[in-house]
Amino acid sequence: MRLGRLTTALAAVALLVTGCTEGTATPAVPTPTATPLAKYVALGDSYSAGPLVPTTDLAGGCARSDHNYPSLLADELDAKDFVDVTCSGAKTRDLAGVQRPFPDSRVPPQLASVTPDTSLVTLGIGGNDLDLFATLVRTCTRLRSTDPQGDPCARQLASAGPDLEAATATISTRVARALRAIRAKAPKATVVLVGYLRLVPDSGTCVGLPLAAGDYAEGRRISEALDAALQRAARRTGTTYVDMYAASEGHDICSDDPWVNGSVTDRQKALAYHPFAAGMRADAREILAALDAGTSG
Repeated sequence: MRLGRLTTALAAVALLVTGCTEGTATPAVPTPTATPLAKYVALGDSYSAGPLVPTTDLAGGCARSDHNYPSLLADELDAKDFVDVTCSGAKTRDLAGVQRPFPDSRVPPQLASVTPDTSLVTLGIGGNDLDLFATLVRTCTRLRSTDPQGDPCARQLASAGPDLEAATATISTRVARALRAIRAKAPKATVVLVGYLRLVPDSGTCVGLPLAAGDYAEGRRISEALDAALQRAARRTGTTYVDMYAASEGHDICSDDPWVNGSVTDRQKALAYHPFAAGMRADAREILAALDAGTSG
């Protein structure tokens, strides 16, 4: 699969997002207190797969990095059996059904990798459902030219939809259903739902996130609504939730230390609007901390 084709296709469907250590000698993630895992299965979309984070496997269309957070976790937890089936562009339906990242590719259902002997499952999903993130990174950025100082995206969504409350309620239900399906297949596994890194700053604007000035608030509203939807799904199913929206405060696209790439794809670092290696390390740190807290608590 040619890289140019991959980048074009992923940018149209997903956010949803050098070296793996970016020159630092500090360990990427803390060492947990848990014993080695028998089997770890990673499920999710591009924010888990890590497209273009070195080194990325382009075969099959999933654009899965060997330095995404599942790979970092597997190393730190000394997983004896590590199965990473995360796939860029995945929606909740692709957990139980065949995914087609491109017309000539077929990706088996991700849930097929979850078995009764699974010890840990991480899941990062939901942002691609109902084109929620695509609304932010495509629709809202495209509308900027119509009113750069106004809020054209917020106005369009208010008049033509989608209705954010209804959309995120649907996503929450779908994710809760997926979490129950995981539990049914692996009743003894620890299951962790992983939230999304933030894109939009709390204040200000920047070239890397080309929204109309008044639509940054709409971008925050979309991201916060998705985060809340995932939290509800976790609560409804008794699942550990790792709130990466909260954890990534100060590391948005416009920050001095972004964990997510901006609007221009960097073929050596990350797809546009997707996590850098730093974001993947942050995910791994927070998940390990949650696992450690669960072990000691």
